[in-house]
Amino acid sequence: MIAVKSSLSEYSESEFLELIKEICSAAGTENYQDELLENFIEVTGNPAASDWIYYPEDGQDDSPKGILETVKAWRASQGLRGFKE
Repeated sequence: MIAVKSSLSEYSESEFLELIKEICSAAGTENYQDELLENFIEVTGNPAASDWIYYPEDGQDDSPKGILETVKAWRASQGLRGFKE
């Protein structure tokens, strides 16, 4: 099970990639998946972030690594902090 954190800057890039992989694999219970997805939305800072997983734009890389790159690009475009060093 993935331990969720309260902000993106508390995650290393590899930890957050594991969170995305866990969401994409639909592992565990519905409550567990809900907790992971809610955390993903909260820490990315974008209320529509679940679309990056479930409804990607045409041509967008919807693999876990591609979703991670989308998160990084969006946060950078908003001037928001990234992952912990």
